[in-house]
Amino acid sequence: MTLEFSQLGLAPDFVDYMEGWDAQRELHEKVVAGSAPSTVLLLEHAAVYTAGKLTEDHERPFDGTPVVPVDRGGKLTWHGPGQLVAYPILKLKNRSGIRDYVERLEEIMITVMADYGINAERIKGRAGVWITADSKGPDRKIAAIGIRVLNGVTMHGVAINCSNDLAPYGQIIACGITDAGVTTMSLETGKDIHPADIAGRFIEEFRKHEEALVSSPEGALL
Repeated sequence: MTLEFSQLGLAPDFVDYMEGWDAQRELHEKVVAGSAPSTVLLLEHAAVYTAGKLTEDHERPFDGTPVVPVDRGGKLTWHGPGQLVAYPILKLKNRSGIRDYVERLEEIMITVMADYGINAERIKGRAGVWITADSKGPDRKIAAIGIRVLNGVTMHGVAINCSNDLAPYGQIIACGITDAGVTTMSLETGKDIHPADIAGRFIEEFRKHEEALVSSPEGALL
């Protein structure tokens, strides 16, 4: 295999955001150099707000909570316990195929959620994975995507709301969205679904896209 998976920490071993960021950067350098294989990091973060490049001042926490600036696309979001975060550090086979990469990430998450009876989908004009408006409420985001590609190797990734508290989203304009809400897999199903419960299925689905996404070792950048 040209793709590996590494579990940095799931409950109760939450990963500090900066610790995870350092792990990403170190691994990214090695993958670019060809000294490490493409790897997907899986974890749960300790609670933190992060701001992508498009974040505006009025979208920040209303209570003055600190925010970590990051070099991914997108806006402001929250990470914390109960949310499965995956950081794929991949040497892309097609370095210009970023849209295809994002769509495959979405497909992986949609397929995993379908296992739990959740009809998640894409909504045109909105990033991430969604539950469309129904009797429970308006459109609501169940998974976020924010990526960066540097020297042909991806960074950052996806965050799936499994069992996390939604109260922190009440302090921000999450992802710059004012006309929709957020939800979790647990809320949608009425069952407790934790990151550790879906991590294995996420890996299985990701493996199905490995050949299309990941450059072989001999394709190392020089």
